[in-house]
Amino acid sequence: MTHARGPLLIAAVATAGLLLSACGSETGGQAVPAPGTTTSTAATSTQKSTAKSSPAPAVPAGGDVTAPGSKLKVGARAVVPYDSAGKTGTIAITVSAIEAAPKEDLAEFGDKAKNITPFYLRVKVENLSGSDLSYTSVSLRGVGADGKGTGVIISGDTPNCDSQSAPKTFSTAGASYETCVLSAAPDGSKVAAAEYNRGDAYLKTPITWES
Repeated sequence: MTHARGPLLIAAVATAGLLLSACGSETGGQAVPAPGTTTSTAATSTQKSTAKSSPAPAVPAGGDVTAPGSKLKVGARAVVPYDSAGKTGTIAITVSAIEAAPKEDLAEFGDKAKNITPFYLRVKVENLSGSDLSYTSVSLRGVGADGKGTGVIISGDTPNCDSQSAPKTFSTAGASYETCVLSAAPDGSKVAAAEYNRGDAYLKTPITWES
């Protein structure tokens, strides 16, 4: 399984004036560059991937999918079309948890991250169409209770949050893998929901999972 890893990087704009520039990893979304100081760290990881022993019935690509704008509870499953880099199919995305993480997980940033609290979006991805979607990835972002961005854009891995792309075996109906998307918010705020806004249908009316 390939691992779409990048250095842990932050682009944050907080009321205290914290501003760190960033460049993101593939899984978990793109970071928005901003002028300032860049700090990075690499974390080792163990890939987490699973495949069902008995293949599930395939869902035809372009079949019934979750409607744009749907608001789901954490733990619910969304079915979405996948079309990227020449690969198409139908996948299911389940946000299983939105966790506030220890500030110590950003310790290598030192004082630059002292006003930031990390949050982890735990995600399961399933191949429903049976298409060859090996080495693909999905992208989600954390949003605040108002449905808007938290003011902190963060990307990469920490010792407790390992972003993964699909394994080589993600090419049959029922194959699945798990990943973690790193998010963050200024201290005193929180990531209250996860948002999927990929593809034309979901760009303006994303699917959200709320805790």
